Amino acid sequence: MARSNTSLLALPLALAETFRVCAPTVVQGALGTLTRETCDRRLDEWARRAMSLADAELEVEGLENIDRNRSYLMMSNHQSAYDIFALFVAFAPGSMRMIAKKEMFVLPIMGGGMKAAEFIELDRSNREKAFAALERAKRTIASGINIWIAPEGTRSNDGALLPFKKGGFVMAQQTGVPILPVTIDGTRDILPAKDFRVRKGQRAKITFHPEIDPMAYVDRREVLMDEVRDRIASVLSTA
Repeated sequence: MARSNTSLLALPLALAETFRVCAPTVVQGALGTLTRETCDRRLDEWARRAMSLADAELEVEGLENIDRNRSYLMMSNHQSAYDIFALFVAFAPGSMRMIAKKEMFVLPIMGGGMKAAEFIELDRSNREKAFAALERAKRTIASGINIWIAPEGTRSNDGALLPFKKGGFVMAQQTGVPILPVTIDGTRDILPAKDFRVRKGQRAKITFHPEIDPMAYVDRREVLMDEVRDRIASVLSTA
């Protein structure tokens, strides 16, 4: 059984690590010397450091479902801020970025680092900007980066799946990019939604499911959404 104690320092230290890796990323981005490989390495190191600060254990299943020679639109549930760290660790090695809410991009240094590293800014309050973000995501995927989106749009308070938003599914069907469903389980035990106290010594699990061809669901978007949701829920302890 996983041991547990509460830490007030783990999250601030993880945030400090975030700014530490973002600062040189911003500088190199401005100088034109930043490479995708450098970003991949920094993101991997950053995520592993954050998981280590929480003394978190991570179990990964379904890696055989990932074809490293192609790019995916990855869709997962959203339990905790620690979803980010856990998924970056689980997916490595490889280029993965996320579609993140606009509020994260206004933070000093961190926002600049995310932009330089090819993260996608999403403004859901503005329909035109939201669709522009999806267009950027299309181009990013075409360039060889896997894009991760949480179709729930926000963290679940109790771990149960929330209703899915359709934007990512529209993009998948417009581009034909395969969807890789991902189940994230247990991260809410590390850091619950709307809390800042990290529970150390917890265990999280990432499950990569077989990919889904969105073009097999032409004119059946709701069915596609249900299929992705069912796969995510199939191994979710709170489903």
